Amino acid sequence: MQLELGSIVAALGGELCGEPSVVITGLAPLESATPQQMGFLSNPRYQPQLLASRAGCVIVAPQMKEPAVLRGACIVTEQPYLYFAKLTQLWKRGLTQSTPATVHPSAVVDALAVVHPSASIGPLCVVERGARIGADTVLKSRVTVGEDCVVGDRCIVHSGVVIGADGFGFAPNGDGWEKIEQLGSVVIGNDVEIGANTCIDRGALQDTVIEDGVKLDNLIQIGHNVRVGRHTAMAGCVGVAGSATIGPHCTVGGGAIILGHLTIGSHVNISAGTLVSKSILKPGHYTGIFPVDDNATWERNAASLKQLHSLRNRIKNLEQETKK
Repeated sequence: MQLELGSIVAALGGELCGEPSVVITGLAPLESATPQQMGFLSNPRYQPQLLASRAGCVIVAPQMKEPAVLRGACIVTEQPYLYFAKLTQLWKRGLTQSTPATVHPSAVVDALAVVHPSASIGPLCVVERGARIGADTVLKSRVTVGEDCVVGDRCIVHSGVVIGADGFGFAPNGDGWEKIEQLGSVVIGNDVEIGANTCIDRGALQDTVIEDGVKLDNLIQIGHNVRVGRHTAMAGCVGVAGSATIGPHCTVGGGAIILGHLTIGSHVNISAGTLVSKSILKPGHYTGIFPVDDNATWERNAASLKQLHSLRNRIKNLEQETKK
């Protein structure tokens, strides 16, 4: 696979500083790129890597144009990271031969399921009764779509994903538990991508809903009756408990936990490892992480935290005495 710089700019735009006939044979990080490869710089603090890079061309923002031109060829664009993302798509299209949509012979598709003719169903997939798979959607190997669940158009569902397993619902019954049958389904919108081994449980009474444009990483657990708003993205190992509602355009960092029945508003960014135990309605960046430290120091700090409540009361008492 190779592309001339001129053809890249013709396809994606941007300002080319350099010879259009220069041929690029690959994409690579700045520090390891060769003169035949292209890299990108999205953060000005990595300028030393830019100056030292051997890349044949670098994608940069306008404020980095001058040092980039001194180094060599560059493409100048307002959003280098977004430009790089589009370049990877262009590159992938060139690498991938167009193949007709197929249902792999090893896949099991129920006779009462509906699969759009343009959808692709990979090896060992299971599409159960009443499920619907939309146009141009791709199910990679070993994906399970449970009965009556819906996957929209242009979705990518990676290996091992389970859509529509029973939600975790049990009522106490003496010393044991009584199963609550999960009577809802899962409805996934258009242009959704779901990472490997992620599980999205069906609702108990109402549907679990993943709206258009949502991006889910690997090993995410979405509980029953959860609703995830459009264009929200979650990193690996996030857990969302049942009946939580997450608004549009949110980000959730890896390993974060959102407790059940909470509401997260739009444009909320949650840091990795954060435990969300109350609703968040105001847009912003939220973090709840106890920083790592050597064990002895961490134990002393943890012991101090346990005393905060009594210290707070003592300070209040002192303030009241001072006012007398």
